[in-house]
Amino acid sequence: MSNISLPLHTKVHNWIDAFGFRLNGSQTNNKSKVTVNHYFFETFNFVEKFKDNDSKKSKFLCFDAYGEKIKVKSLLDLQSAFFENISQLK
Repeated sequence: MSNISLPLHTKVHNWIDAFGFRLNGSQTNNKSKVTVNHYFFETFNFVEKFKDNDSKKSKFLCFDAYGEKIKVKSLLDLQSAFFENISQLK
């Protein structure tokens, strides 16, 4: 039950590492100190954004099967969008 207290960043990265997501690209704006990482698996993409190299305050954004943006507030948000996307593949 200790998994409940983990930060969202840790939960997401544990899940994507276990599933086999790949880092597609990473960009850092040196002026604003914002880093954006783009991850993908098959047809599913999501973005992680954090400032001042503080990944504990990461914000995640993904897209549903229709291309609509979804702000990820929990691991379940990301997993739901992922499995909906994957289920659309034929």
